[in-house]
Amino acid sequence: MPLIKLQEYYPNYREEILGGDDIYGFDVFAGKSNQKIGIVCDDVIDLTGRFRYLVIDTSLWGIPKKILLPVGSCRLDFPNERVYAIAITTKQDIAEFPDYTGGITVDYDYQEPFHKVEQNPPALLGTSETEESQTLQLYAEKLTAHKERRQKGEVVIGKRIKTETARISVPVHKERIVIERSVPQNAGEMISAAEVKFCEGEVIRIQLYEEIADIRKEAFVCEEISIKKTVEQKIIEAQATLRREELEVSGEESGFFD
Repeated sequence: MPLIKLQEYYPNYREEILGGDDIYGFDVFAGKSNQKIGIVCDDVIDLTGRFRYLVIDTSLWGIPKKILLPVGSCRLDFPNERVYAIAITTKQDIAEFPDYTGGITVDYDYQEPFHKVEQNPPALLGTSETEESQTLQLYAEKLTAHKERRQKGEVVIGKRIKTETARISVPVHKERIVIERSVPQNAGEMISAAEVKFCEGEVIRIQLYEEIADIRKEAFVCEEISIKKTVEQKIIEAQATLRREELEVSGEESGFFD
């Protein structure tokens, strides 16, 4: 079973669970003796919110490790800020506990060394140990919310090619030969034979030009698309019926509870 730090599950655990107190930094003693073996450095609960273990740093006893100490094997002395590890009396007992690291999953094999120490019920030491006392825990339910991220959908953005027929008109010029025949003003006048030059094969060359249309396709940028994601926030509301335990005292003998 996965374990969660108490402070992560109950951010206000000091006021809601411990009545304003705290057990971080409490000194831990072996059994019922004054032999200090370590300090409380954390406490963890399971996924149901049940207070399961104290995390004990035993470096003060010459064993540099952290172990999980079941709350069922502890006696808590809040006035003196002490925790008595009833089932731990020797360093060999510490050696039998597996090392604890954050985020570990506690399965049956991991809990095997704890079974023999969970037989002793916890007790609060506000008075002498010889005084008979019992504790009664009251439980209450509360709503907690957890968020998880999941994929809702997928948007595929791409490009496709669309074809269309385009028309363009380009005027072009073409040269042509125009031959005009006319009668000169001195037509009919006599010309001396010396001025007349008869020759065969005389030609005139004139180059003709025309324009042709060079129609080509060219690509250019017509539009730019910017794509980004935005986050919208909405409030999810839920309601449930919660239970809480209240202390009820009754007795038959007159004046017994005065």
